[in-house]
Amino acid sequence: MNSNYKLDISYIAGLFDVKGIIKRSKKTKWHWKIEISMPDRNVMELIHETLEFGSLLKKEKQWTWTCFDKDCFFVARILWAHVNVKLHKIEQIIDYYEPDIQELGDNLIDLDLEREKRK
Repeated sequence: MNSNYKLDISYIAGLFDVKGIIKRSKKTKWHWKIEISMPDRNVMELIHETLEFGSLLKKEKQWTWTCFDKDCFFVARILWAHVNVKLHKIEQIIDYYEPDIQELGDNLIDLDLEREKRK
């Protein structure tokens, strides 16, 4: 596989929308799992090399890329802007690891406070 070639994130997000799964389980604490499976080894290797997270294994006739827990958070943040079908699940992962990432008013600036800071 050519390590100089990386896939476009929107392409990976499209594959994830079609072929990917997100699982959440609870034993002692919540555990997340993101998985993409397909028979094409070359595409799966490129996904693994592009995302730089997770592991790639062959299960029966399928190649499966998998990541767990905190790696799911990093992958979710990468895919978030490009995913359509599984957007709600991606947002659940992001909200789980960073619940305060998007509070109401986060994108607003208090002009009086900013003026005081800049004096």
